Order: sequence, then C-alpha cells, then structure tokens
Amino acid sequence: MLIAEMNWAQVEDRLRIDDRCILPLGSTEQHAQLSLATDSLLSERIAAEAAAPLGVPVFPVLSYGVTPHFIDFAGTVSLRLTTYLAILADVLDSLKRTGFRRILLCNAHGGNMPAATGAIEWVAQNPECRVRFHNWWIAPQTLAALHKLEPVATHASWSENFPWTRLPNIRGPETPKQPIDVDRMRRSNPAGSRALLGDGSFGGSYQRDDAEMDAVWAVAVAETRALLEEDWD
Repeated sequence: MLIAEMNWAQVEDRLRIDDRCILPLGSTEQHAQLSLATDSLLSERIAAEAAAPLGVPVFPVLSYGVTPHFIDFAGTVSLRLTTYLAILADVLDSLKRTGFRRILLCNAHGGNMPAATGAIEWVAQNPECRVRFHNWWIAPQTLAALHKLEPVATHASWSENFPWTRLPNIRGPETPKQPIDVDRMRRSNPAGSRALLGDGSFGGSYQRDDAEMDAVWAVAVAETRALLEEDWD
C-alpha cells in the first residue's frame, strides 16, 4: 500500500487498525552501468512487495543518503551525516505524530548504516515506538541466497542488477572484474576512490541470469515481510 496512492483520510483509517509502516532508505550514487537510483529503486520495491499482502503503508523512499566516497562520479549526491540523521529524526517524529508506532526502515545503501544507531537513539526518546532497521541485501537468508550463486556480491555488481535497475541498451562487460581493495578505497579521498574504482563496480560478475535473480528477490521479499509480521517486542 503505497502512500503515493493514498490520501490522508485513508491513512487515518488504516491507523485505526494497524500502526505499522515502512520507510525505504536509498541513495543517489554511481552504480557503474546501472541506474544512479539503484539503491532507491531496490529499497522502495522490496518494501512495496513485502508490505502488499499485509496492507502496510510504504512511504516514498528517502532517496539521498551518505556517500562521500563517490562524490567525484557525476550525478552522485551525498548528504552530511549530521544532515541525514536530522532528516531521519524529523521523518520519524512526523510518523509518530501521525500515529505510527512500529516503523521498519528498509535500507539498501551501506553508507546509511549510521541510521541504525540514530534510530536506537530516537526510540530511547520515544519509548512507545519501535523501529527496526533492515539492510535487505545482507540479511541472513538473502545473503545466503546470493552466496549460493557467487561468493563475490558487491556494490554495482550482479547482486544489484535487476530488470528495474538496468538502463536500456546498456550492459556491463561479460568478463568479471577483479575485486577492488575496499579498505584502500575507504582510506582514500573522493578522487582516489574514483581512480581506484574505474567504472564504479567493486568487482565480480556484472550480470547473472534473471531467473536466478528472481529467486534471490523472492527470498529477500519474504525475509522483509517476516520482519513486519513478527512480534515487535
């Protein structure tokens, strides 16, 4: 149930019977040959599919994140960490005021992980609420499904290559890329990161068969839905 397809009265009616919602967390950053909006597309779609049979409202994705390593790649937008955490707190405050008490943060971007700590701090100040932080791509069942296909599942590789993150008539190389030194990249400035990354991928294959990816996606959707259905206490 997408918030974009609801009006305020429908949300109010929904809250009379259920106080759960999902806020997808994404990013606008380079993903090699894939869309700059890859993380946002993935988090919003997985949230929508997980929530659909439960009727849980899914808010529009927070489409800008924390991605300082990539700011020398054209089109990347990075928020300061303080800005990002302040925005997240403001959104959570608004959701609480509306009446939501159980909020799932469905994240698709590694740079947003400090939001997990921010959410813990927010709950400490709002003990009547519960917030779950979910990194969909490294959740246990999903990560296991990815590693069954290929041990190297990294940024801008096959593991993020779905029909909805690809661009028309653009395909990555057929030959897998040698994995980059991620620790070195994390020590580098943005110019150094771009020089090290080249096309932007962290390494591994660029694409796998869609049937394989559909199977991984089904696991990810089910794992995300289970977080909504489980006991929040």
